[in-house]
Amino acid sequence: MSKSFIYGGAIVSALAAGQVGAQEVALSFTAAQVAQGRAAYDATCATCHGANLDDGPLAAPLKGDAFMRKYGGKPARELFDVLRTTMPTGNPGSLSADTYAALTALVLAQNDVVAGNVPLPADPQLLAAMQVPAGGFSFMAFSPYTARPAVDRPTPLDEFEPVDDDAIAAPPPGDWLGWRRSYDAQGFSPLREIDTRNVADLRLAWSWTMPAGSAEGVPLVRDGTIFAQSYGDIVQALDAKTGDLLWQYTHALEDGASPFHKRGLALHGDRLYLGTSDVHVVALDVATGGVVWDTTVGDFRRREGLNGGPLVARGKVMVGTTGTGVAAQFGGPQIVGLDAETGAEVWRLGTIAKPGEPGDNSWNGIPFTERSGASVWTPGSYDPDTGLAYFGTGNTYDTGPLLKPNAPGQTSDALYTNSTLAVDPDTGELVWHFQHFPNDQWDLDWAFERQIMDLPVDGVTRRVVLTAGKIGIYDAVDARTGEFLFSIDLGLNNIVTEIDPRTGEKHVNRSLYPDGTVQLVCPHGAGAKNFLPGAYIASRRVVVVPLNEACMDVFPVPGGGRGGLSSGVNWGIRPRPDGDGNYGRLQAIDLATRETVWTTRQRAPQTSGVLATAGELVFAAAFDRTLRAYDARDGRGLWEARLNDVSSSSPISYAVDGKQYVAIVVGEGGFHARSFAPLVPEYRSPPNRGATLWVFALPD
Repeated sequence: MSKSFIYGGAIVSALAAGQVGAQEVALSFTAAQVAQGRAAYDATCATCHGANLDDGPLAAPLKGDAFMRKYGGKPARELFDVLRTTMPTGNPGSLSADTYAALTALVLAQNDVVAGNVPLPADPQLLAAMQVPAGGFSFMAFSPYTARPAVDRPTPLDEFEPVDDDAIAAPPPGDWLGWRRSYDAQGFSPLREIDTRNVADLRLAWSWTMPAGSAEGVPLVRDGTIFAQSYGDIVQALDAKTGDLLWQYTHALEDGASPFHKRGLALHGDRLYLGTSDVHVVALDVATGGVVWDTTVGDFRRREGLNGGPLVARGKVMVGTTGTGVAAQFGGPQIVGLDAETGAEVWRLGTIAKPGEPGDNSWNGIPFTERSGASVWTPGSYDPDTGLAYFGTGNTYDTGPLLKPNAPGQTSDALYTNSTLAVDPDTGELVWHFQHFPNDQWDLDWAFERQIMDLPVDGVTRRVVLTAGKIGIYDAVDARTGEFLFSIDLGLNNIVTEIDPRTGEKHVNRSLYPDGTVQLVCPHGAGAKNFLPGAYIASRRVVVVPLNEACMDVFPVPGGGRGGLSSGVNWGIRPRPDGDGNYGRLQAIDLATRETVWTTRQRAPQTSGVLATAGELVFAAAFDRTLRAYDARDGRGLWEARLNDVSSSSPISYAVDGKQYVAIVVGEGGFHARSFAPLVPEYRSPPNRGATLWVFALPD
């Protein structure tokens, strides 16, 4: 099922990373590639850029002095990457790698670079070592007749300390070592230089333009280096103090694979781990960005995906895959465990109940080979105390058969959809599961962050896994056994009528099951809650969660078609019947008393996760392109900054040389952010969408 390749050698590592100072290779391409590029260009690019590459009505010129000022004297990979990640419009990355190499050759030829006898490679890692001639403005290029002077300056990578399990469990205050900083997914920084008294003075420290495209990834920081994954399967290491680029890695996608956003990276040892759009897991050397190993864990041709991100613990790289409509006969969604050193597959756990296993009878007679769903699309959590990793699963879209009356001995729970799965990292054994929302007929996943904490429950301190689904209900279960402890309904749904206080079973309003009529259902399919994670403030036992207040009209597909769900329905977003025009909401809940501490609301929908800090601050961003800081004690707004695009990531905080920074990635976003756009038409996105890493700090 998996293929693993281990890389070695200094030259390969340098080329793979595209690091500054790597040995240059002469740029060359052939006339045949130019002809192939012309055919592809005429078919897919000329409408926007024009037949002559500089006379199009809808896109910038691809030749001329201005173009060569931008790309001349730079690695050929930069030109290849911009073509691959932006063309053709509406479906970038959809052409083969060889076709993008041919398009690059065409553009070079149109800018008076002479063809040769050696074809231009399609591998971005090799293109990194080739330099585009400077063209008409040759005085801007370094002389080819003089050796380049050596550049030897210290970088924070010189001080990088390997990361172990203990560090991720309790990171140094200045580091952000996982998707939610630490294994427990609490999203809390112990830094306190920026606080309620001085946050109004927060200023831009630096920014970095990332490759354009959907940006949902959360950066990691270790010892003054920030690592960020961008659209187009590009990873960059930057100086966290200055924003200077240290190295860049571009994963060359298999032919036919299209770029897709990712949500998380992982650090462990001296390696950085990432998932890719063609369903690989790659380990990079943090010092150079060179590839250490590359393992295939799924097949994108079967619509399998990998967009959550890896979790590394106990020597295993654990990652969940997605598979909308991927039938179990092809494996279905999986949680895969790889050896962190070699990339070899150690175990694989399917998220759909198999014949002969508990839960096989929960699909109302659907044969195993036809079952689908239970995707894993956010990174997992890990608890060193229990030795277990925790992953969440989503729903199934094949809901029609689950609506039918149950045959004897059958249910429609559809295990293990909408569940928490507790997994042994050593073996992949499913130790326990808890299903939060069986027979989900409304696309209301429960696939998001699993936060781990100690809480008082009925007078006894319990180790707890806390998680909320799209429906806007928190469930707390025992981290060791999966025993249900309590639920907190945030009041944004009209589906659940009662929750059993002993078992957590949710009784639903069955009149809202699809029945061929138009039905008002709350929340919308994008969720009151979604993958945008909340933050937990342990000193107050308060969780702060980003929410959106919206509903949907669920309606039958004309002519009896399948629709978004196989029950034959689609849905459209609409305001809540009791709405007042405000959609975005932050809510702080005391988990000891299970009461709301404060709520702040605004018109702009929430689009980012939440960061909480020891400075009594909470940070979050919204659809109006604004990052805001709130007082964590009462929700008062204290500071805001307008950004260049919508953030669909989560803010983080880190420190370098004792100075605290707050950072956030912005850039277009995905389904979640776009889903709420019809509610607020006055918030118009930039015509030229851009991804940027913004970093703020107090003045020196």
